Amino acid sequence: MKGIYIHIPFCKHLCAYCDFYSTMSLRDKSDMLQALLREMEAMRHFFPASAGAQATLYFGGGTPSLYAAGELALLIEKARDVFAVDNFTELTLEANPDDLTAAYLDALLAIGVNRLSIGIQSFDDAHLQWMQRRHTAAQAAGSVRLAKQAGFRNITIDLIYGFPALTADAWQRTLERALALDVPHISAYHLTIEPRTVFGKQAERGLLQPIDDGESERQFLTLHHALTQAGYSHYEISNFALPGREAQHNSAYWRQQPYVGIGPSAHSFDGVQRRWNGANNRQYIEAMAHGEPFFESETLTADMRYNEYILTGLRTARGVVPDDIRQQFGAYYYHYFQQHAAAFLQSGRLIRAGSSVRIPPLHFLTADAVTVELLNC
Repeated sequence: MKGIYIHIPFCKHLCAYCDFYSTMSLRDKSDMLQALLREMEAMRHFFPASAGAQATLYFGGGTPSLYAAGELALLIEKARDVFAVDNFTELTLEANPDDLTAAYLDALLAIGVNRLSIGIQSFDDAHLQWMQRRHTAAQAAGSVRLAKQAGFRNITIDLIYGFPALTADAWQRTLERALALDVPHISAYHLTIEPRTVFGKQAERGLLQPIDDGESERQFLTLHHALTQAGYSHYEISNFALPGREAQHNSAYWRQQPYVGIGPSAHSFDGVQRRWNGANNRQYIEAMAHGEPFFESETLTADMRYNEYILTGLRTARGVVPDDIRQQFGAYYYHYFQQHAAAFLQSGRLIRAGSSVRIPPLHFLTADAVTVELLNC
């Protein structure tokens, strides 16, 4: 299975919490489209023939829904051609609720988009304004209803928790409204205050403080219990799915399968080497126009590959498999893991489940404290 990611680096407005690369200037939209097509052509031979003819395609950003369906169709067909894809088992588009009109949704279905990731974040208008989102709670709920009416069955929504203004009652109401939409997948992210964001600058001036650990845990547990009791599996730290509806594209990341990233700031991984594009629209466009490289890369050492396996695996309910560690990395790493995992297995912070070792989902929020002790640094 091939994983293809296309980064659309444009937004009408930058949200206060977001540190993904994007710009509000839309003047390069047409040139960017051509540059993305050129980079895909240059990456034609990225996947080995053994990768097969099925793929996932994920449009992220930024705001991919700023492109018309016809423009996205050019990218989809180019990806199908250069990466020899017969079938996109999952073709996801990230979208803002206010972009999802009935006509646009019909057009997305017509070009093959079969999964929507809708950035709702909250069902409280005051919280949305604080985050500097450009939609209302009513538009958020309405966009999901419109998507269902258009025929979309695979929908995920994003929520944010773990911020100072979020009371227990408000968080419970948000979760109730999310569940009432009856979508198969929900992603919920604890707010992280990143340095280059609006929130990061507020924090530097002492205007914004992260919530305390106790409140973080209470909000996390409210989330976990509400969604698992409604039938969702807590299959990754921030992700919940109804049976069989886990995100295929993102799950491939966590299983360390190869993926290609197209666009400014996008990352690629072939199993041995990682590369990442520069984060500058105009420089990216010029580089693609002249067939010049616009990326940095690194070859992963054995330690790095083992560490990434632990970091990504313990994010998920599947966990890590000691026998896989032995087969992929050798006896040294197998024994290193067993030795350092022993105390956590005894305390219950790690558990055995069949052939795997994993963090119980109720402890996902503090997963980093366990994971760091298992890394070979």
